Amino acid sequence: MARRPFVPALFRCANPRQVRALARAAIQGGRRMAGQLQSVMRQRPPPGPGEWIAGMAAGPGGVRGFHVYRPPDMAPDERLPLLVMLHGCGQTARDFAIGTRMNRLAARERFLVLYPEQDLLANPQGCWNWFELRSGQALAEAATLLSAIDRVCMAHGGDRTRVAVAGLSAGAGMAALLGLSAPERFVAVAMHSGVAPGAARSRHSALAAMAGRRAPALDASPAVPLPPLLVLQGDADAVVAPVNGERAARAWAEAGGARPAAAQQRQRGQRLPMRVTAYRRRGRTQVVQVDIHGLGHDWSGGATASPFTDPRGPDASALVWGFVARQLRRLQADAAASGQSTL
Repeated sequence: MARRPFVPALFRCANPRQVRALARAAIQGGRRMAGQLQSVMRQRPPPGPGEWIAGMAAGPGGVRGFHVYRPPDMAPDERLPLLVMLHGCGQTARDFAIGTRMNRLAARERFLVLYPEQDLLANPQGCWNWFELRSGQALAEAATLLSAIDRVCMAHGGDRTRVAVAGLSAGAGMAALLGLSAPERFVAVAMHSGVAPGAARSRHSALAAMAGRRAPALDASPAVPLPPLLVLQGDADAVVAPVNGERAARAWAEAGGARPAAAQQRQRGQRLPMRVTAYRRRGRTQVVQVDIHGLGHDWSGGATASPFTDPRGPDASALVWGFVARQLRRLQADAAASGQSTL
């Protein structure tokens, strides 16, 4: 008796039309993944020493390409802190790496940098969908980014206990959403020119939030404290209303019971001046708000002639890493006090 061909259980009750539709979807999905991989692999490495490694991660939000930067002379068994950098609309991972010059800092301070890249089919402008809470797309993308972090920690020497995330514009909104939805995964979060979670729940409400017409609503769990937050915002930003920076800082601080100290005026050399407000709880800084005078919708202190950067401003990359490094030192001090190791 001839043996019947194997048919997966999924297809046994489906009619031929449904089977053909599923097969077409699988083929299209495979082609899309191959196209994404080719797009990521074609990007030339940014200038400078170290490794620029392409990869992909899959999760509830679909497949996303990424690059990871590894500093020179990294030992095979070495574990380093990992900084996730989320680009803004209209940027690629390579654009963001060059514009922020974060790799140069990572080579000197010895940490890994993960640059995920948004899929243009998920957002035609290349924006992270931080605002799509109603549809569930925002949290699905966040989960895919967590998968990318896991992959880099497993394959490229990232330390799962020392992960921070930063972003610009839409990337800032997604960075804050990651910190809010998975606070136990991050030692610090940095937002540059972005909108805090909960201020928008759809594409339409995102425009109102960016214009400053909607306030954030953080749905934070009291059981897990939010990671410390750094907010960088230009007061001449015509894309994201400057009030969003203050609202993000205050909402995050209130969720953790922190109160603002007196603001301090600072200026480094000839760079644009800034006003710094720290929010503290029990002597510890939980939020730092940096308002930069004269800065538009650009990465402050970025590379000259790069899109979405302003070299006149204070060095945002140095400010971000300095903030992260302080949290890492605090984590190490707490572990030493309790007799544990963070390595």
